[in-house]
This record gives sequence, structure tokens and C-alpha cells, in this order.
Amino acid sequence: MSVTESISKRIKRMPKGSPFVQTVFEQAGSRSAVNKALSRMVLRGTLERVFRGVYMRPKFSQYTGKRVRANPISVLEAVARARSETIQIHGVEAVRRLGLSVQMQVLPTFYTSGSTREIRIGNAVVRLRHASRQRLQQAGTRIGTALTAFLYLGKNEVNEQVIRKITNSLSDEELNKLMECKMPKWLRSALSDCAGNARKK
Repeated sequence: MSVTESISKRIKRMPKGSPFVQTVFEQAGSRSAVNKALSRMVLRGTLERVFRGVYMRPKFSQYTGKRVRANPISVLEAVARARSETIQIHGVEAVRRLGLSVQMQVLPTFYTSGSTREIRIGNAVVRLRHASRQRLQQAGTRIGTALTAFLYLGKNEVNEQVIRKITNSLSDEELNKLMECKMPKWLRSALSDCAGNARKK
């Protein structure tokens, strides 16, 4: 089976509109052969190149018939996986998701273990900001969202009401895992005091 045939067979099983990186085909042949096969598929319209090294099967709207653009966040996640980067939502978004703010990000921003940069996908731009390991703990989970929110709000804004609001979004198991995370002393103390007050009531 040729490199093109091998890749085509796998691509047919991939969902339309879902970005993937070319490295998923590294076992199909040499890097040069894989690149050439993918380029030919792009020219034929079988694939769409949405970012450097990122492709997807074209998806068309059932209402307009026009091609659906790749979701910038999905592309970002594909790029991050390919580079073994850890991606965590930004504090502004974490606080919004937890119902503590209605503020929206003008430019989608994420914390990353990689370098600070901007990724342009079509007309959309996603910003990546390098962050410490502490902010990247439990990335992609409700625990990570809670921790990111606490760290973003900071010592002056994290009170008992905020702690209750955030911790109520977690299960007992998730709360235990949150307490196992590395965090500033002020935050650990605030969480412990809030838990102690709850037990007294």
C-alpha cells in the first residue's frame, strides 16, 4: 500500500471539520512522502490546510452549502498536542465560566507551557501566554478551571463567598484533588478556613 493510499484510508475515518496534525501519519512513510501526499490531497480538495502542519476534512454547512471554517480553539488544541504543550484557559474565562463575571475576552487567550505568541487561523487570532506550572495544573478539568480562577482573582478578591461559589462547582473528589495542587499559602489558608467554618455550621 502506498503512502497516499495509507493516509487516505485513515482520513476517511476522521470526522469532517475536526483538525488534526500531520504527525499522526508519521508511521505511514517518510516526512517528505507524507507532506507530498497531504499536499496532493489539499489540491484535490480532499483535505483543507487550516494552519501550518494542521489539516481537516472539509465540512460544508447543510444550510448554506458553504465550507465551514475550522474552530480556532480546536486548531490551537491540535497544535498544542503536536508540540506536547499544556494549555489552560485564562483566568478571565475561568471566572466567567464559574459565574463570577460576565466579562468576555476580546481576544481568546490561553495559558501555555510553551512560548508567548499569537496564532492566526483564517481571520481569527488566538493568543498564548507562557505561564508557570502552578497555573497549568489539572489543565482541561474543572479542577484546573477552579484553580485558575482563584489565582486570577488573587488574595484581595478571594473571600468566603467566592470560595463557596467555586468549590460548589466541584465534587468532593475534585475538591480533594484541588487541595493536592501546589498553590500560594494565602489560598490554601483561605480554602482551609472556609472548609473549617463549613464544618462548624
